[in-house]
Amino acid sequence: MTSAVLTVDAMRKAEQAAMDAGVSEWELMKRAGEGAAQWIWRVAAGRAVTVLCGPGNNGGDGYVIAEWLRARGLEVQLIAPAEPKTETASKARDTYDGPIASSADGIGAEVLVDAMFGYGLSRRVEGVFAKALSVAAENHPYRIALDVPSGIECDLGGYWGDVPKFDLTLALGAWKRAHFLMPARAKMGVVRLVPIGLKLGDKPVQLSARPGINAPKASDHKYTRGLVAIVAGAMPGASQLAAQAAMRAGAGYVKLLSGTPHANPSADLVADSQPLDSSLSDNRIGAVLVGPGLGRDDAARDKLTRVLETGKPAVLDADALHLLNWDMLEGADASQIILTPHEGELAALCRNFDIEAATKLERAAMLRDLTGLTVLAKGPDTILALGEGGVRFFPNGSSWLSVAGSGDVLAGITASRLAGGLAPNAAAEQAVWLHNEAARFAGPAFTASDLAHGVKPALAHLL
Repeated sequence: MTSAVLTVDAMRKAEQAAMDAGVSEWELMKRAGEGAAQWIWRVAAGRAVTVLCGPGNNGGDGYVIAEWLRARGLEVQLIAPAEPKTETASKARDTYDGPIASSADGIGAEVLVDAMFGYGLSRRVEGVFAKALSVAAENHPYRIALDVPSGIECDLGGYWGDVPKFDLTLALGAWKRAHFLMPARAKMGVVRLVPIGLKLGDKPVQLSARPGINAPKASDHKYTRGLVAIVAGAMPGASQLAAQAAMRAGAGYVKLLSGTPHANPSADLVADSQPLDSSLSDNRIGAVLVGPGLGRDDAARDKLTRVLETGKPAVLDADALHLLNWDMLEGADASQIILTPHEGELAALCRNFDIEAATKLERAAMLRDLTGLTVLAKGPDTILALGEGGVRFFPNGSSWLSVAGSGDVLAGITASRLAGGLAPNAAAEQAVWLHNEAARFAGPAFTASDLAHGVKPALAHLL
């Protein structure tokens, strides 16, 4: 089941809606603080904890945490560089039955909880607060951020000034965009959600949930499971990598449309040397992948145009994303096309379609809105802009995915899921999960070929 990912404004409205329905702000604070304290209790495992409280309601959550831990026998130190500024935070401070230090100087423990500032911060942390955060972070080897680390810009995923790196971040009430956007995400360590009973409803931006993939039906054959046609180009290695992934991601049949006679790259892969128009005329093709190793010359441009003219479901990756423009899309069925750009390819698409936007999220969504295409903007903060509207974020994948050829593997997986009859949104979403799981099975320091072979156990894991 997906979970809503909120903007700062949407989070404030959700909390206000709960209070309008009769839940007091103090009750929401207790739910957040006590829920977070349970996580901290388990992580601390008997170690001493320092809680750094700010003057707002995030600091109030910190007071609740400190008292919950102290009452259960844990050694707790609390640092508050300033008095609470809200009535509810003051009430929380009054419930804390322990000493309060105004400075972090000389205070150290095993675990630090940053409850200085929450999701609504709109400027860098300065003055006594910046000094307290810096000193406390230096004196504590394990760090936990409450909601988001202090200094994070929640909606855009950036940060101001020096923000320490945390080992665990506890999102309070709902996910925020910064939990999944770089560079903020790199500061947060493991992220976990602490529900507080907010009614979030059906929001357009969601965190993708682990999919369940179905095994073939007893009546299936190679064509009903999906025929993937991969258009080869100037650099055949990339398309062959994509084919290796597609064969292991559930497709019943994978063809490499080479256009010229050459030996099969493997016994499992059919190399079709017919002219491209003849190869693409096969009405059994479930999806076409074009782009990996394609090149960017006139011949490559012609191949891409011919693929789009078929109206078949298609995945466009790599070189195809540098070539794509309005003229090519004129006769295409945008609702059946998935783009899989990395940052550089997304920038090229934005130039080709005259899109100006500040962030990756905005660029992907604007490209989708303008063209009707499904946009899978890959990277350490992968974003899926759904063809009919809405966005999916994803849990972080392995950092070992930053290897040449990883994108070719993702493209092959995506085409395989699309050829099997899934809608573009579902095909792209499943592909991200399979790609991330394949990295887990491949282990550290893998090659793209290792990653392609990891798709098979990844698929088994998601059945």
